[in-house]
Amino acid sequence: MSEPHGIDPRAQNDPRNVYPSDQEFYASDRPDDHVLPEDRPRGGGETAHPGRLFTVVMIVFVVLVVMVWFLAFP
Repeated sequence: MSEPHGIDPRAQNDPRNVYPSDQEFYASDRPDDHVLPEDRPRGGGETAHPGRLFTVVMIVFVVLVVMVWFLAFP
């Protein structure tokens, strides 16, 4: 099964096994005469996730609360 998409070689001539290229797939929902650039770029961005700092602070807070609880009530 070295074919793309893991298609069984016996089903190679099946018309249901025709897949668009990535360019065709992502262009299918855009009009032909689009003026604006892609408004939702594909791929990873250079900025960090906005909630990452909040998540780290909450985890540290919970760990500190648990440690204080064990130290206060042995």
